[in-house]
Parts: sequence; C-alpha cells; structure tokens
Amino acid sequence: MSSLIARYDELIAAGELRADTDQRQTVDVLGRLQEKLEAAPPRGSVLWRLVGRKPEAPRGIYMWGGVGRGKSMLMDLFYDNLDIARKHRAHFHEFMLDIHARLRTERDTQKGDPIAAVSKQLAEEVRVLAFDEMVVNNSADAMIMSRLFTALIDAGVTIVTTSNRPPDDLYKDGLNREHFLPFIALMKARMRILPLNGPTDYRLERLSGSDTWLVPNGEQATQELSAAFFRLTDYPPEDRANVPSIELKVEGGRTLHVPRALKGVAVFSFKRLCGEARGAADYLAIARRFHTVIMVGIPVLSPENRNEAARFVTLIDALYEYRVKLLAAADAEPAALYPHGDGRFEFDRTVSRLMEMQSNDYLALGHGSETE
Repeated sequence: MSSLIARYDELIAAGELRADTDQRQTVDVLGRLQEKLEAAPPRGSVLWRLVGRKPEAPRGIYMWGGVGRGKSMLMDLFYDNLDIARKHRAHFHEFMLDIHARLRTERDTQKGDPIAAVSKQLAEEVRVLAFDEMVVNNSADAMIMSRLFTALIDAGVTIVTTSNRPPDDLYKDGLNREHFLPFIALMKARMRILPLNGPTDYRLERLSGSDTWLVPNGEQATQELSAAFFRLTDYPPEDRANVPSIELKVEGGRTLHVPRALKGVAVFSFKRLCGEARGAADYLAIARRFHTVIMVGIPVLSPENRNEAARFVTLIDALYEYRVKLLAAADAEPAALYPHGDGRFEFDRTVSRLMEMQSNDYLALGHGSETE
C-alpha cells in the first residue's frame, strides 16, 4: 500500500482538497504512525520470535474538530493505506453495541471481571482500533469506556479516533462524570490530541446551494438526491451499481438493512423506514451512525396513515436530536404532509423541525447530541 502522506498530497494537487495547516499537521502525525505500525514485525513471524517480546505499541491519536473539516476523510486515508493484518475500523456507536454484547456473554459465564475478559479478547484480535465519532451519551458507557480503554492501551492496542469535541468536553455535565475523568486524563497522557478546525467546511460547502426538501417525488428529485449522495461521498457516479449496503446493528440484537451507506451517508425510502413496524431504537441507531440521511418517497399522509405519521415523527425527533442532515423528496412541503388525523397537533413540532433542518445554521452543526 502507498503512504497516506503521498495520497493526501495527490488530493491537494488535484484540487479535491485545499491547503490546511491543521490537516497537514495531522497527516504528518498519521503518516509517522503508519510507518511505526508497519515497521513492527507481524506477530508469530521469525523476526517477532527473535525479538522475544511484544513490541511497544505506538501512541494513538485523537482527532477532533467541527463538522466537515476532514476528520473522517483522514481516517479513511490512514486506515485504507495501513498495511497490517490486525486492524479494525467501526463507527463508535456500533463498537459500543459490540462491547455490550461481549460483556453480556462474559457475565453469563460468571468467571470473573467481564471488562478485563473483553479487553483481553480485543487485544488478541487487533493491534489498531479506529473509530469515527467518539461520543459518550450515558453513564453506563462512560463507566465501561474508562476501564476498557485503559486496559486496551496497557495491552498494546493503538487507538485512533475522531470526535466533534475536545477530550475535556466528552460527557460534559453527564451523570457521575467524575468517574469518567480518569479516561480523559488517560487520553491526554497517552494519545496525541490533534485539532482539525481549518477554514473549509467541506460538508456544508457540498450542501450549500442544494435544495434539501424536494417537491414532488419523481425522476427529477431522485436524480438531484442521487447527485447529492455522490457529491457528499466522493463516490464515482459511473460505479453507482456497486454502492455498498450495510446491516446496521440495533440495540436488542436486531439489524436494519441500509440499501446505500457510505462515509456517514445513508439512503432510505419512506416505506422502508416508516411503512414497516419500527420504533425509536431503529431510528436512534440511524441517527447515531449517519451524519446525513437521504430519504425518498415521502407521501402526503391521511388519517389511514396515522401509524406511518407517528413513526415519521419519531424518526425526525431522533435525527433532529443528533443533528443529522436530512435530504428528502416528498409529495408536499412539510406543513402539508399530514393535514389531519390522529396526532396532527403533535405533527406541528415535526413540521417546525423539518423547516429548521433546512436552514444553513442547522446544516453547519456537528453530528451528535448536544446534551452528552
């Protein structure tokens, strides 16, 4: 694989990125980390056995900054160009769902401390853990993370993560936050903290000037939303048949099929999200995982569609809470979507939120709850 520094320079030369002091500093640090990780002998190799001990793990990296500043893009460059076998990348919320599942399994065995056991498992599986959008929303995660990540770093796992917030603002004003403070101290002591707050908001720039609520549904609206997807993800339109899908983990062990999902952008139909039996857990999983949702086929709703209208209200509440950007095609403007029926009064709040979600102020917000 090539050097991520060389790849970054190619993107600058091609005009796809602009010169940015914060990005350049971060790329240089990530490049040195790539070199250190690749220089270590693979576990079990002849050289590894000759050394006779596990090599010291390189220091991890915590990248933080505002929306659209290139955090996920740099993570892509680092991870895709890192030529080692034991690496794993995940959205932070999905990682924590996996951790909770592993902890439940360990508790069932009743053989001791489950966090210590899970930490040992992970340290055997990976040398590098890469996360997008580290965020702490509840005291249970806060308590687990402090012990889990301390054990992982002590075991030689290198962690690279992104966040919209500096470490000191994680879980700010959260319940029992004093128990989380040692984890913040650990990150500041044993990871490089790198700000990414350059002058260009690439995501807002790509949304700027675009209609985010298209009326009516139809070929033209579909084409505009398709173009927005390729613009936001840098995916070549000529390869549209190969856009990846994913199975999104939902709390409770279920999965939700996402027909198009790439770089934090997901595409759904109204029928898939609101026409089927879904609840808040599904919508929260979407809101936590994706910074942008593209939704097609929103109809005008009638009293016979009260269940669909209620689900739509729950969906918009979740997207709004996590500051998810919504691009949609509908048969009417928000105020005319549900003219009458059960829950019509409550639907007024959804109309208000849909209008706010089209504003530049909302589009400039970072992804994630403001009430961690």
